[in-house]
Amino acid sequence: MATVPLVAIVDDDADIREALSDLLLVLGLRCRAFDRAEALLTEYQPGVFDCVIADIRMPGMGGLELLQCLRGYGASAPVIIITSDRDPTTRSRALERGAHAFLTKPLADTALLAHLASALARDDLLDDRRPQRPSDG
Repeated sequence: MATVPLVAIVDDDADIREALSDLLLVLGLRCRAFDRAEALLTEYQPGVFDCVIADIRMPGMGGLELLQCLRGYGASAPVIIITSDRDPTTRSRALERGAHAFLTKPLADTALLAHLASALARDDLLDDRRPQRPSDG
């Protein structure tokens, strides 16, 4: 039986961390949530995380700096950058530095699922038969 992927969520917004954690759990994925990049780096070990979802703007180290640190450590796990910043220059910088995807908030579940499926090579995440997340209202 294959190991269930572990996704790191790094965002200073508790509501975003909780919503993403809930979504990943509904999808049958494991996750660890961190309120800042430094907290993830403190616990970082090569090969532990299969994917990282990180906000671009956080107190201290931001998502782009985290991405560079992880690559400097030799981490190959895909990094999905999430942000409310819609500046095309920021998007370009993230993708040039090796981000797997650049998504703007509010996140569309379908876009996030598509990039997660690609990052984790898990087409089953897009299966219409998977449990549905309750709507936010």
